[in-house]
Amino acid sequence: VDRAFPRTPRGALKIARTVRPGAARGPRARPGPALTPSPPVPQLVALAAFICFAASGAHGAYTALAGMETVITVLFLLLYLLRLDARMRFLFWPLADIFNSVIAALFLLVVALFAIIIKTNKGTLAGGVLGLILLVLCIVDAVLLWKKISFDRARGRSAPAK
Repeated sequence: VDRAFPRTPRGALKIARTVRPGAARGPRARPGPALTPSPPVPQLVALAAFICFAASGAHGAYTALAGMETVITVLFLLLYLLRLDARMRFLFWPLADIFNSVIAALFLLVVALFAIIIKTNKGTLAGGVLGLILLVLCIVDAVLLWKKISFDRARGRSAPAK
């Protein structure tokens, strides 16, 4: 287990895509980093959007997208946390993560805007707002990953010694 990964910018962003940031700063702020989940009940943004859509009786596409985003982001978080990306070298995982973030952002844009515009009830509206928050986090994740990887630099054993 890579215990340092959650403290990196990429790790914090993955956690932010699934975990709601900590309590507001002030006299009642929780101790510890701002992006750690509360131990008893993790407050998941994508899961919260899923619950909002499911409870409000919204269209099935809204619910399915929020559920899929939760599962896929948790799987990528586990992939990096358990260092499985180093063991499974048959796929360039950061690039797959960028594609996931971009595609999720496009779907979230459409679904969140439809949910906010239609707003059949408050649950659909809340799910749409949470979808927009996830959209921003997906875009930030894709941009940070794109800046981190480079296609013109050699990797692994073929990399020149410094």
